[in-house]
Amino acid sequence: MKFDDDIFECIRIKPDPEAVARRSFPRCDWEGCEAAGSHPAPKGRGHEGEYHRFCIDHVRLYNKSYNYFSGLGDEAVASFQKDAATGHRPTWTMGSNPDAGGPKPRGEDFEIPRNWTRRSGDPRIQFGRAARFRAEFRSQPVRRKPLEKKALETLDLPETAAGDVIRARYKELVKRHHPDANGGDRSSEGRLQDIIHAYKLLRAAGLA
Repeated sequence: MKFDDDIFECIRIKPDPEAVARRSFPRCDWEGCEAAGSHPAPKGRGHEGEYHRFCIDHVRLYNKSYNYFSGLGDEAVASFQKDAATGHRPTWTMGSNPDAGGPKPRGEDFEIPRNWTRRSGDPRIQFGRAARFRAEFRSQPVRRKPLEKKALETLDLPETAAGDVIRARYKELVKRHHPDANGGDRSSEGRLQDIIHAYKLLRAAGLA
């Protein structure tokens, strides 16, 4: 039995990387090379998705001479680059798309239904629906949670109060009821604590 067989590589403390690669990958496609083809290399134009299998040395040589546009003229290369900007999909000048107006009649008795766009996947219709939904959502009355509603009432504010209004109202009430602003009078200290507690609640809820 030969101790350099591949069967021994799996139990060696430091297996030979090349031997492991030969067992895991097919042989290099380079003629006369016995190394493992561990590196894929594209076959070229007309064979998209197909790859050669080369070892590290031969894949470097292959990549140095690889040219996807080999055999194409300048005009063909320029056309390919232009189409690549749109993913090689057909485009039309604004307003000249022959299908922009919807399906075309195929006979004298054919009639285009008026609501065909509602049943179609036209993205313009979908965007329009989304815009209407956002408008309807914004027009709905604001509904606060019970604690948030109570906190706003403590600050003498309506449920629809925005964040900047809440902050401005809080600063105003703190200045009005703080003992330092009333010559040391602590008669409204309880009211001040309620205001501070209410503002902290609104701020934790992301409303202020």
